[in-house]
Amino acid sequence: MDEQVARDEAEARYPAAWEADVVLQDGGTARVRPIRPSDADALQAFHVAQSERSTYLRFFAHLERLPERDLRRLVTVDHDARVALVATVDDDEAPGYRIIGVARYDRLDDDEAEVAFNVSDAHQGRGVGSVLLEHLAAAARERGVRRFVAEVLPQNGRMLAVFRDAGYEVRQHAEDGVVALGFDIDPTDRSLAVMADREHRSEARSMRAVLGARSVLVVGPALPGTAHPRRLHLGIARALVAHLALADPAVRVQSVGTDPLPEGAPDENGGDEADHGAAFTAAFTAAFAHVTGPVDLAVLAVPAARAPAVVRAVAQTGARAVVLTSTGFAETGPDGLALQREVLAAAHGAGLRVIGPGSYGVVSLGEDGALNASLADELPRPGRLGLFSQSAALAVPLLAAVRRRGLGLAEFVSAGHRADVSGNDLMQFWADDDGTDVVGLYLESIGNPRKFSRVARRLALAKPVIVLTAGRSGHVVPPGHAVRATQAPARVVDELMRQSGVIRVENTHQMLDVAQVLGAQPLPAGRRVAVVSSSSSVAALVAEAASTAGLVVAGAQVLPEDASDEAAHAQVRAALEDDDVDVAIVVRIPLVGGPDLAFARTLASVAASSGKTVVACMLGLHGLTDELTAPDADGTPRTVPAYATPEDAALALGLAARYASWRARDHGRPLHPEGADLRAAGRLVRGWLPAAAEREVELTAAQTAQLLATVGVDVLASTPVHDADEAVAAARAIGYPVALKTTVPALRHRADLGGIRLDVADDVELRADVAEVLALAAQHRSEAGVAPLEVQAMAPRGSSCVLRTVEDPLYGPVLSLGMSGDASDLLGDVSYGIPPLTDVDVADLVRAPRAAPRLFGYRGLPPLDVAALEDVVARVAVLSDALPELRSLELNPVVVAERGAVALAARATLAHADRADATRRLQRG
Repeated sequence: MDEQVARDEAEARYPAAWEADVVLQDGGTARVRPIRPSDADALQAFHVAQSERSTYLRFFAHLERLPERDLRRLVTVDHDARVALVATVDDDEAPGYRIIGVARYDRLDDDEAEVAFNVSDAHQGRGVGSVLLEHLAAAARERGVRRFVAEVLPQNGRMLAVFRDAGYEVRQHAEDGVVALGFDIDPTDRSLAVMADREHRSEARSMRAVLGARSVLVVGPALPGTAHPRRLHLGIARALVAHLALADPAVRVQSVGTDPLPEGAPDENGGDEADHGAAFTAAFTAAFAHVTGPVDLAVLAVPAARAPAVVRAVAQTGARAVVLTSTGFAETGPDGLALQREVLAAAHGAGLRVIGPGSYGVVSLGEDGALNASLADELPRPGRLGLFSQSAALAVPLLAAVRRRGLGLAEFVSAGHRADVSGNDLMQFWADDDGTDVVGLYLESIGNPRKFSRVARRLALAKPVIVLTAGRSGHVVPPGHAVRATQAPARVVDELMRQSGVIRVENTHQMLDVAQVLGAQPLPAGRRVAVVSSSSSVAALVAEAASTAGLVVAGAQVLPEDASDEAAHAQVRAALEDDDVDVAIVVRIPLVGGPDLAFARTLASVAASSGKTVVACMLGLHGLTDELTAPDADGTPRTVPAYATPEDAALALGLAARYASWRARDHGRPLHPEGADLRAAGRLVRGWLPAAAEREVELTAAQTAQLLATVGVDVLASTPVHDADEAVAAARAIGYPVALKTTVPALRHRADLGGIRLDVADDVELRADVAEVLALAAQHRSEAGVAPLEVQAMAPRGSSCVLRTVEDPLYGPVLSLGMSGDASDLLGDVSYGIPPLTDVDVADLVRAPRAAPRLFGYRGLPPLDVAALEDVVARVAVLSDALPELRSLELNPVVVAERGAVALAARATLAHADRADATRRLQRG
């Protein structure tokens, strides 16, 4: 009975939030989750399958089987002092699952735990141990553990390598024939970089298996029928087979349930899909028996209800991924979401990635061969543009526009509802892909903004990333997209994009406009633009458009329409050879006659030899054309992109120049404020936040000040008082002059309404002020705190700021800064940052508000200590990044003086949090 009670209690404490599907080093998938008592048989099977050497290295002794008592102890944990995680995959020989790795820790004291690992011999080299260590460390930090220790036999090189390569500072020594080691598990710059790099390689490899597929299986309806869904799936399947065969005969294409179905075949039973039951299963099983050889990729066009069974069957072919074109999943409601999760469980358990549901397909036009596993009848020419689109519907006009403009396509992926594969995965692939120069993404939703920012910034430092979101706010969530709710302002998306270095555009037209210039021209060396036009009036308009786009007009020239070829060549060359010119916009619109192709060839030649960025607007030419193509000094073809309007050309060039400026600048270093003790902050929060707390916990002023002190932010002390006598006593203890403040929320921070009295010089003045403020506060008595007044020492004179951080369910911590006052609130003059930030990000955040010039000597006033303000912002940023339980924090005001910055008041709330971007790599749908 006691044993059963222990098991029931363990199940009740089971931390489901620790469950995750992960991408392993070889691009395959596995599930990581806490161990359960029901795992006893699987754990015993795992142990029995291990070699004698592996068993000895783990237990320091040979055990053919785990003793029953030990087995029960190993699978029964409390998920706190004793934690164990298992990595599992589906059993390919029998129904159920197999354990391929186990990691556990046993707490030794409040801060330290002993850790041990065991990875299946059959799955060595896939990075299972590294993944388990990352997840175990994350779980340990949630439980307050800050240090792992272990004892490892010297010959256990693999396990020693897992610890050594994790990025932690491992200290070890030999003792009695055993290597004793220990390391702090708080994230460091190096450990975070190691995790990000491992994540990058794994996800990139999984996408490489998709885009490099040379053997494709298409699965369509297995039985004939006239019901609309089945006919749609049949048409899609047939189109996929045809497109695959036409794109590259070298791609091996097989099909299940498509070829045997004649056009217009009747439905035998006259019923719907569900009526076929056993007949479907039998026909389906027989059809898959004919699939031969290894399969790289499977493309499915089957009714949603059949998808889980199809995926399980596909897994037996050795496929690495499935493209699911079908709809009818999460977008239909809870039942559809459950079906989608069943599909993901079947795929991830078998090591497959899922592209879709609702995918338009994937295209790869690399040098190694073409792959058209999509519904596109016609493809753009091969090139160096990578495109990602969540929407299948938008994929149709997007690919058509790429083809019309003459842009060359490298890869295209439509992720549909992105239940698994997302834009992050493709960006990981493109970061290493030598065949892609420019990346464009259409995102209907951003499921993990913090990861998006990290991955996009890494890619944008090497290649331009152009992003279009559904809706300007970026908060549109189409049906079928499992995205957390957000309370963040729409401007946070803008800041996310800016921090990431991506180029945000308003529509697909702009996306391809920018892709043209970045793919065909060198990066702009600066913002100084020369305008050359055949009309003075047009030149003026273009100059205005260029200025609006953020360019600096270095000169506007008129090239007469009747100028000779020699004169045109000389004038364009002179404009581009000007040392004060970085880029150029050339407009040629003849009033009489058709396109001036001779001038186009002249412009192409001069532009290619100049090495500068040139765009054009020319009658009759659009996109990338042969007429505007010429070799540069190295013999590389360079094309001057042609735009429909001069305004389009100016906007695209301005966005390209802004990106080039971002890429060339110093992006700063991670924040490590001196004296910040995040461990101490974590201990305080865990002590103040009860494990059973279901609502926010508001900290007292003293607690908030104590929390901020752990990261080196001081709050100027204040004394609560009820009447004049208490106020005078407090002021004498502090020393005059003092400030008197009301605690009534409607009047707090409002000197203009009389709620604050500054520079109170003596007892008489203070008593009079107390009477006036109490009378004013009496109108708001119901809102007053326990003590209606506060007395505080006077801070140095300066400008006041408001610094806030809020833990958003989607974005995680969102930092905001604005100058104090109604104007900032009413006009939204607030800057935002999404930690983790660098020192350069902090500097940008401080300078972004329109009222920020008040900090830098506005109208003859002395410049203030901006460095001190940046230090406060940096300390709050690392605190909010380290503590997802910090639901909100407000420092209001922070007074920035000529020397120093000090917070005069602070408020904070705590709540249990489940941050979207934990170290768990791939959350299950």
